[in-house]
Amino acid sequence: MLEQVLLVSLFTFIIHLSETLTYSLRLAGVRLGKLAVALSLSGVILLISRTANMLQGPLTGNILDFVKHNAGYNIMDSFQMIIGAATLGTFTALLLFPSAVLLSSRIISHLEVAGSIPQMILSSVSLQKIKHARVHLRFPKLSMLSRLRIGGIPKRLVVLNVVVTAIYTIGVLAALLASTLTTENSIAASQSSGLINGMATILLTLLIDPQIGLITDKVLRGEKEFSALSKVFGLLMLSRLLGTILAQVLLLPAAYWIHWMVSVL
Repeated sequence: MLEQVLLVSLFTFIIHLSETLTYSLRLAGVRLGKLAVALSLSGVILLISRTANMLQGPLTGNILDFVKHNAGYNIMDSFQMIIGAATLGTFTALLLFPSAVLLSSRIISHLEVAGSIPQMILSSVSLQKIKHARVHLRFPKLSMLSRLRIGGIPKRLVVLNVVVTAIYTIGVLAALLASTLTTENSIAASQSSGLINGMATILLTLLIDPQIGLITDKVLRGEKEFSALSKVFGLLMLSRLLGTILAQVLLLPAAYWIHWMVSVL
């Protein structure tokens, strides 16, 4: 069973790493004035994330099946390890972010020349160019943290992103955990991750994405400095990291809330 948990943790790591690194593409797109190209490439990264998510689902279900036949197994330990992988993936993205912004700029430029993603891969991916990628490696400096003060950035944006990330991180896990708390409604509980993720989607769509879009437009129009957007993405990544930590605390209460909801419905 440890192998199953480690595999799920690996996919969780990939999901949170790739989703957090989409910020680097958006930032590079604004820097080059080619946001539309950057957003199309972000879709490729999100495709990787969703593929990992599809592979993660059956493996997580196997863990649940194992628990049903082994009453002494502590599923909370496994789920906390999986959430820990989300934290590790987000933290790794934070470390890679300066390098990812530089590499994203190069990728956007190559895509413009190639004209399509498959052609770009054929013309740009080679052993020599992979070795040359080391030139673009940058590591975060402590001075970067001093620039990430919330001044000028809506505090509610940071707080909401913490909450939304926490909810997304535990959505599926809380539903599966809730299914172990009941025998009558176990199937309904296991399929109720939407009760958690739905709230996160509403918050993200109505309150977070429009704020990021407004700030991005102001930077593109020259009404705000580029450093303001860089600060926004830096704070969003830090808030994502805090959100994955908060998820550890919210997992059990969310499972009991789903248990209550399915029993009422």
